[in-house]
Amino acid sequence: MEIIGKFVKTLPEQRGTSQRGDWVRGGFVIETEEQYPKQLAFSLWGEDKVAIVRTMTIGTQLKVFFSPESREFNDKWFTDLRCFRIDVFGAINKTQQVAQPQQQTQSQYQSQYQAPQQANPPASETMEFTAPQEDDDLPF
Repeated sequence: MEIIGKFVKTLPEQRGTSQRGDWVRGGFVIETEEQYPKQLAFSLWGEDKVAIVRTMTIGTQLKVFFSPESREFNDKWFTDLRCFRIDVFGAINKTQQVAQPQQQTQSQYQSQYQAPQQANPPASETMEFTAPQEDDDLPF
């Protein structure tokens, strides 16, 4: 499963030793970007995965891939969202400020909006997807 949201906080790490060796478990919380946002807590296992969220900036846009797992203990059910992959879209710096709109003069306005149109706009601005043309005799 996957979900997109912004990074809210890092959860405390837990460390221990088992028969297989040392282990580390960490976690983080994201907030979904819906009409009614939800906060979800994810767990991470392994030093390499826990290290990813240690330095993450609050407000970073994430796509989290996870597997939900539930278990029973004393007639109560507990659900864990185990994260196995994180894709980072972009970070919002705390020092980044919102740019104030600039006052435009009449000549700047005219040059900006009355410039001749480009014959071939750059490929990044056009979003046309066409199927390849094939020559076949099928009626459908």
